[in-house]
Amino acid sequence: MRRRSFALLPLLLCTAMPAHADALSDAVTKDMPSLIALYRDLHANPELSMQEEKTSAKLAAEAKRLGFVVTTGVGKTGVVAVMRNGPGPVLLIRADMDALPVVEQTGLPFASTRRGTSVAGVESGIMHACGHDTHMTTWVGTARRLVAMKDQWSGTLVMILQPGEEIGQGARLMLEDGLYTRFPKPTHAIAFHDAAALPAGVIGYSPGYALANVDSVDLVVKGIGGHGAYPHTTKDPIVLASRIVVALQTLVSREADPQDPAVVTVGSFHAGAKHNIIPDEADLLITVRSYTDKTRTMLLDGIRRIARGEAIAAGIPEDRMPVVTVRDSDFTPATYNTEKLTAQLADLFGQRFGSSRVMKVPPTMGGEDFSRYYLADKSIESVIFWVGGTPIDAWQKAGGDAAKLPSLHSPFWAPDADAVIATATEAMVTAALGILHKG
Repeated sequence: MRRRSFALLPLLLCTAMPAHADALSDAVTKDMPSLIALYRDLHANPELSMQEEKTSAKLAAEAKRLGFVVTTGVGKTGVVAVMRNGPGPVLLIRADMDALPVVEQTGLPFASTRRGTSVAGVESGIMHACGHDTHMTTWVGTARRLVAMKDQWSGTLVMILQPGEEIGQGARLMLEDGLYTRFPKPTHAIAFHDAAALPAGVIGYSPGYALANVDSVDLVVKGIGGHGAYPHTTKDPIVLASRIVVALQTLVSREADPQDPAVVTVGSFHAGAKHNIIPDEADLLITVRSYTDKTRTMLLDGIRRIARGEAIAAGIPEDRMPVVTVRDSDFTPATYNTEKLTAQLADLFGQRFGSSRVMKVPPTMGGEDFSRYYLADKSIESVIFWVGGTPIDAWQKAGGDAAKLPSLHSPFWAPDADAVIATATEAMVTAALGILHKG
């Protein structure tokens, strides 16, 4: 990872340079003050997953003003905006709307002070710590440009605003609500995501697998509680759960193929309520990442096997065996960028921005439910790409080491919004014109 970051250092002088001057870049530049005002409003007024009511209404109104046929409430709070402009492909352009339960600490003058309660019932601050505000602003900028350039393309635009990406449910809910039956079914689908691991204005793309399968696993480790002074009269679930946590690491280090990426992370370990009481159980929350179905199955089966095996070794009775629950409703499948469209967009981006600002990057173990739009119909050409957001001065100060910088989901994540939105808008319009070009 560090090697990839340092390799970008020669790009730094280039990233601040605009794309070659032409009508598109001039129009985007002229629109930037309006777009940045929108971005700051969205940033200051975030909404949690599946609660994006004000956000969707605000952006739906903009799409209606531009002449799109707009449907709201798709998949609860999703928006579908359709514009038919003659024969040709059907292009789906997606932006996600939801923010995260994070208390913002960026110090920005337009920082969020909003609070709310998530669908899981947790009350907290709310922040666009994943940059979805840049995604939505780019969605508006792209729509404006494509409407203004209708004479240069032919086909159908299906521009969607998706809820609930952060909880892995929004894409599924929109599809279940008739996205591909009530509206024109896409031949192509594109999206972008801001990136903390790239300097501002650099575009990254990954052919094939780009993001991972994401599974959420609940593991209840049962024991026999009692007094902390008499541990021999108990079966301590904290000790057992600790052994399980350590043993789980061998799934990646000793069972997965070293060339096939896999992650097993215990994100929460909760047990007990008092110093001198050994509890009856310990609860673990685990995230599991993979690309292939084979590796995913190996990891999930391995968690069940290790939990049971360690319990047997600890002398836990059969009726107190650990309970492993895979949250199927939270599963996010791996995101696959189709080779043909990825190559086409990489070429188009290289022509517009120059090869120094467009680069092939390794896939990430992050998850994205954009994957579902392709998996719902694998005849669709589909790509999600990255646009770097880390300010150039911060990138240089860190020596190109992304590990020293705020990441996505950090309360300190403050991308160079001007660079992200301008670059992404030009890239999205360039991609759309390439897919929908006349003739």
